[in-house]
Amino acid sequence: MPLWVELVLRVGGVLVAFLTLPLLVGQAEHKIMAHMQGRLGPMYAGAFHGWAQLVADGVKFVQKEDVTPRGADRLVFRFAPVVALVPYLLVLLVIPLGPGDLVAQPLDIGLFFVLAVVGVGVVAVLMSAWASANKYSLLGGLRGAAQLLGYELPLVLAAASVAMAAGTLSLPGIVEAWQPWWLLWQAPALVIFFVAGLAEIRRPPFDMPIADSELVFGYLTEYTGLRFAFFLLAEYVGVVVIAALTTVLFLGGWQGPFADAQLGWLWTLLKVAAVSFVIIWFRVSYPRLREDQLQRLCWLVLVPASLAQLVLTAAVRIAL
Repeated sequence: MPLWVELVLRVGGVLVAFLTLPLLVGQAEHKIMAHMQGRLGPMYAGAFHGWAQLVADGVKFVQKEDVTPRGADRLVFRFAPVVALVPYLLVLLVIPLGPGDLVAQPLDIGLFFVLAVVGVGVVAVLMSAWASANKYSLLGGLRGAAQLLGYELPLVLAAASVAMAAGTLSLPGIVEAWQPWWLLWQAPALVIFFVAGLAEIRRPPFDMPIADSELVFGYLTEYTGLRFAFFLLAEYVGVVVIAALTTVLFLGGWQGPFADAQLGWLWTLLKVAAVSFVIIWFRVSYPRLREDQLQRLCWLVLVPASLAQLVLTAAVRIAL
């Protein structure tokens, strides 16, 4: 196969996943929340099990007027949704779906690349907050920056623990080195990574930057129409990315109960779907954390626990 054809197929596959998986997560969230909270509307749009709810939302966003505040920095204001989306697209390029060639771009330092790129999300938050010329947006952006910068540390430390255990920064290498007993001694790192990941994508209960009861809608207050839809798409892509990284780093990726490597991609997708369900479940089940509670959880619980996990991992590696 010519190199350019292979390149087009790999990039095209990532684009398809980038455009479809977040929509599936959004549709699933409508249905799961409807069942858990007794919401009737999302279950009836389009008759059978509310299949048209996502279509209705898309039509609604397209029809809304695209408004830019008079005092806004127009270039930064309009570019912020793109900055929110691009990092997740780049991350999907290096996440392996299965063994062999089922990864768009394998990197020996894939984990380092992922953690570096995910951190760019804070730039989009600050861009949208500052450029909106709105005090509620600015307050939400400052909250978001403090949250993202704080939770980046336990996220990186938890990922470093599993990288140390595997002895590599390659994501496929981590999956290949993974053993079922890691579910026990890397369980604290799994919990820390998952919680910090929720905070990084600002999902409930870590949604203080867009607390509607205090800040209207935080750094998204002035966004309408498709630009607002792009920020929502970035949130759902973030759900897919955090679920995929949790799967690859801590749940064995494509490894399943059977030795058939041909079904590896299916095990990966099933695990990603299961973790995505837990993320949605958290949104339904837990109230929003106050800002002081959110920072206390980060600095007094997650950071010390992640450091202790690193010490444990180092001790086990030396012992083995």
